[in-house]
Amino acid sequence: MRETLKNSAGENRGGQNRIGRRAVLGGLAGTGLLALPACSTMQGYGLTEAIRRLLLLSSQRAFAQLTAPGGFYDNALNRLVLPGQFRSTGHKLADFLASAVFKSRLQKAFNAMAEDGAERAAPLVADAVRGVSIADAAALIRSGPTGATQFLHQAMGATLIEAMVPALGDALRVAQDPLVGQALSSLAGVDDVGGVARSFAGQVDDKIWGAIGREEAAIRADPAATRDPVLIGVFGKL
Repeated sequence: MRETLKNSAGENRGGQNRIGRRAVLGGLAGTGLLALPACSTMQGYGLTEAIRRLLLLSSQRAFAQLTAPGGFYDNALNRLVLPGQFRSTGHKLADFLASAVFKSRLQKAFNAMAEDGAERAAPLVADAVRGVSIADAAALIRSGPTGATQFLHQAMGATLIEAMVPALGDALRVAQDPLVGQALSSLAGVDDVGGVARSFAGQVDDKIWGAIGREEAAIRADPAATRDPVLIGVFGKL
């Protein structure tokens, strides 16, 4: 993962994102949960392991999508709107955004920075999957399409938001697109950058959990496509 977010909108972003995505996916796979030997039965694994594998694979797929170039903006389900501070009326930004071209460009800049936020969040989710206490795995197995994702989200609370706020705030302050700087300068004061970053992080958090939930639902619907004997053995029988 990159050491800073300063080059999030720079010309080398494509190459850096490829490196970042490899680091993200490597970190997720490095938990070892997908490296267990194949077996034809569930003996020796248990339902808790099935939930961990379900969450790990769901998050791995979600972050692969979100951290790709255009992972947020190019997908209508992941796309972020401008933070609320930029959508309110009564200040000079209203005139600034009167042109749809400027608004779209600013929105793209924010969505690009969201990819970096997702990279920061990925290893936190992987660690949580590995360490979370699952008291009733059987209930999660029988839950709805996104039941395990909802469980993990509740267990982590605002962890991802708190981790992303400082980094996204720094990214906003050093964004290379001058349009971002103009938009921030239209706000009341410097402290508002922190508010924008928190609002921004909240949106990214919502999109991350939404993406993980959709991947969980897809795995539950077609466990055979995963080629994971544990997932097939548990969810293929439901």
